[in-house]
Amino acid sequence: MIEFHSPRGECSVPADPYTLGIDLASDGAPVVGLLANGFPDSENFLRHIGDELKKLVQGVDIRLWNKGNASIPAPQAMLDEIKSQCHAVIAAYGH
Repeated sequence: MIEFHSPRGECSVPADPYTLGIDLASDGAPVVGLLANGFPDSENFLRHIGDELKKLVQGVDIRLWNKGNASIPAPQAMLDEIKSQCHAVIAAYGH
């Protein structure tokens, strides 16, 4: 008889489901910011995400920022601008 061993370990911390802090569908005219990290094509990728969101959420306003340099944090002035204009933000990282 063959016995298989699962390599998955047991989690000692219970799963904490992630929920959005905003319901984009019921907001009416939500504004979603997209923050590109500066890697090549990060802005193009986020533009695609924005286009897909527009298909899913009627009336959503998409605004795009690009910090221009993946090795630095986003400038405080940019973060303040995003915070003052948006209900939610999607940030891209990695490459």
